[in-house]
Amino acid sequence: MHAGLKITTFAAALAATFGTAYGVGKGLGPVVEDSAPPRHESHSEASPSPEGGEGHGGHEAEPAGGLQISEKGYTLDLETTRVTAGRPSDLRFVVRDDSGRAVTAYQREHDKELHLIVASRDLVTYRHLHPARAADGTWSVPVVLPRAGGYRVFADFTPARKNAENLTLGADLAASGPYAPKDLPAPNTTAEADGYEVALNGTLRPGTAGNLTLNVSRNGKPVTDLQPYLGAYGHLVALRSGDLAYLHVHPNGEPGDGTTQPGPDISFAATAPSSGTYRLFLDFKHGGTVHTAAFTVRAGTAGVAADDEPTDVPESPAGHESSDDHGH
Repeated sequence: MHAGLKITTFAAALAATFGTAYGVGKGLGPVVEDSAPPRHESHSEASPSPEGGEGHGGHEAEPAGGLQISEKGYTLDLETTRVTAGRPSDLRFVVRDDSGRAVTAYQREHDKELHLIVASRDLVTYRHLHPARAADGTWSVPVVLPRAGGYRVFADFTPARKNAENLTLGADLAASGPYAPKDLPAPNTTAEADGYEVALNGTLRPGTAGNLTLNVSRNGKPVTDLQPYLGAYGHLVALRSGDLAYLHVHPNGEPGDGTTQPGPDISFAATAPSSGTYRLFLDFKHGGTVHTAAFTVRAGTAGVAADDEPTDVPESPAGHESSDDHGH
């Protein structure tokens, strides 16, 4: 993934006859390796943004852009566009270049050639997946979508070509079956994830970078031995309620840089593409398992009112490395 802040917004193409709810499984099988060298940029230095806030990883905050199925000569060709809720399926897709050929060479970023995000349009369910790529460029990952409705699939990658830019392309996926919509969880600054408590401090600001710090504890004690996951102590994704504008940002600092501690705090510099309500999803690893904590925040609003209800834990089926159920 782009080491700095990668923000992409898109005009959501709402599925004509369904609502939304979601869930996915874990990628299985080996990934075909390409010849591109590993790439992992440092996130330890922040630079001033044009608005006076801090950028991330030495980059200025990027303006909001349109997340589309096609962008800058590349297209996400989602071969699996419909599945049956509750039944195992194989999610398959190809990234094509402007000549229609399948892309088979990618830069490795944060230990992977491509990162796949699947989220429900009600933002209750979230998955960070790593599918396997066949030699012909076809990506696949087993999925089980527990509820009927619409899903949004995001492919985050950088082609292995000179001066290639990081891209996030999106496509819609539908699951058939009885549909039961859910409300967006209420704003919160604390979340529970598999017995861990995660506290969110800071403000997500529209148009300018702000600092977000997430503190991880367990049984009331700070967790100070977080494990590296995809080259970092934590990964943060934000999705805007309504059109699912996409924001992915990695923490300030990285394991082994001599200054970044393995918890309990994980800090980020993040910029919202606009005001509005967002869901934040933090992935972190401890005890050999990846956990996901979810938050609902309003961009530009510090904290939440005392009478706000705590958010629900994101729904997901069992199955991920060890006991994690978020399908990383």
